[in-house]
Parts: sequence; structure tokens; C-alpha cells
Amino acid sequence: MTQDSFIPVIDLAPAREGDNALVGKQIHDAFVSSGFCYIKNHGISDECITELKKQALDFFHLPLSEKDRYRPKQAVRGFNALNRTIMYGADRPDYKEFYQIGPEFPPSSGQKPPQNELQGPNVWPEGRPAFRDAFLAYYKAVAECGQILLKAVANSLNLESNFFEKKYHYPLQRTQAIWYPPAEAAHEAESITYGVAPHTDYGCITLLWQDDTGGLEVQNLQNEWVSAVPIPGTLVINIGDLLCRWSNDRYRSNMHRVLNKSGKERFSIATFYDPDFGAVIDPRDLGLPETEASHYEPVTAGAYIMGRISESQKKKTL
Repeated sequence: MTQDSFIPVIDLAPAREGDNALVGKQIHDAFVSSGFCYIKNHGISDECITELKKQALDFFHLPLSEKDRYRPKQAVRGFNALNRTIMYGADRPDYKEFYQIGPEFPPSSGQKPPQNELQGPNVWPEGRPAFRDAFLAYYKAVAECGQILLKAVANSLNLESNFFEKKYHYPLQRTQAIWYPPAEAAHEAESITYGVAPHTDYGCITLLWQDDTGGLEVQNLQNEWVSAVPIPGTLVINIGDLLCRWSNDRYRSNMHRVLNKSGKERFSIATFYDPDFGAVIDPRDLGLPETEASHYEPVTAGAYIMGRISESQKKKTL
């Protein structure tokens, strides 16, 4: 199986015009086989991406003592240093730094933000208004893309196009700017320095922009690692455990990893576009055939995601 057939490129333009049938069919085929696809014509401008990349790298290149001032205090927002996370089954933390934001509810909006472990005030570096502006601009643009994409996903599961909207009143959208410093460690099998160790994502859908460095790899049906090569003008899309559960295992939450062997830094922007904290994820909501029993008991999105996040941060240093 070639990389192109295993991780297909899907044109989102028809769905952006309200035609979800063709896109839904292609999404169905991709998520059944690999759980991954690329999308083009996603609607996020090059200028928006370039500005966030510039502002984020300026921040990541600061001394650690300066960046550490913005470590998360609540709601998993802010700067996360090297050795902050370790994936299940890994013997060492991920070799990456990332800065995470979530939804903001300014007083002028009249909205009362939900009170839970994943939603709260963002943390912003002092004296860097361009950093904040760039992050928020991308955050808004990728959310619009996520909304369109979910309508096509609903179509792919023979659901009403607004099915997911009912679960996304206050979505758990987390957007991360991720920096992978050059890794100098050897890459023998027993001593691999992972940017991100093999894992599945926690939530519903992930939308990833990656630079041209390469390093993202996806496990194919033969349990071999296939490179998700950077394709200009695209986002990499994959589903997580919650959508796998929701689909009653129709769709595949697939193992993937980042292995930066380039000898240079790598940068990406990952958005985890997930339902409300209290949204109930129940396969029976999808109208299972009478002959198909539910594989999972209902679970709330927030409880499941927080459980996975807590597990990944138990070991923070070597």
C-alpha cells in the first residue's frame, strides 16, 4: 500500500460550499482504513499560518528562564517545557516544547465560561501582543475549518449535518504551537528520541499543520510506520479515541509518532477540536443497527480527555 492511498488528500472545497456528500464519502473511506487524511482548500490563509509560526518561534527561542514564567497554572494553558509529557508505554518524555491556548470568553461577550479543568483563562507572554493576535487569529480560523469538517464527518456516518453541533456549544478546542529542538541522540531502536512517542489522540478530531521538516509517521495495516510527508497547502487530519468510540469502532483511532531525524528544528500547530466537557459520547446516539451492539459504555468527553492528559503528565522528568 502506498503512502498516497493510505493517507489520501481530500478537497474540502465542496464541503465549504455546503456539499458534504462527496467529502463525507472520502472521509468515510479514509477513517475506516487509516484514521488519517490530508485536506486541501481548508480556508486558513498562508499569512495566518506564517505569522503564528514566526511569533511562536521567536518565543521558543527565548531562554528557558523567560519561557518558564508562563507555565500552566490551570486549564492546561501556557508554556510546556521539555520533559513535560510522556506517552503511555514510552520510557522517556517527548522531546518537544509547546504553547497551548483554549477558548476565551471576554467580559464583552456576555458569556459565562464553563468551570472545569480544561476551560479557563489563557496565559499570554507579557509584552508580546503580536504573539497573542497571531495565536487567536489561527485559533478562530482552524475552528471554522473544524466546524465544516465535522459536518462532512456527520454525513460520512449517515447522520444529520448538525449532529456534532449539538455537542459543541463550548468545545474543548486546544490549539498548540509545538517546537521540536534538533535531537542529537542516536536513533537506534533501543535509544530513540521521539518528538512524540507512539500514541493515539484522545479526543474527536485533530487538525495539524506541519512545516516541511518531516517526521510524522502513521502505522499502517501491517503495523509498519508510514511517513505522513508534508504536503504544501494541506492540513493533516486524524480522529482520536472519542470519535472511534462514538463510531462504535467503525473509524480507526490510529497510532502515530513524531521522529525528527532531520538534525534541525521542527515546528507544527496541532488543534484538538473536541466536544463540550460534559458532552456524552455514546455510540447508541448514532443509531446502531439492531444487530450491532454498542462496544462502549457512555463517557463524558471531559472526563475521558482529562484522564488521558493526567496519565501523560505523571512523569515529567527523567
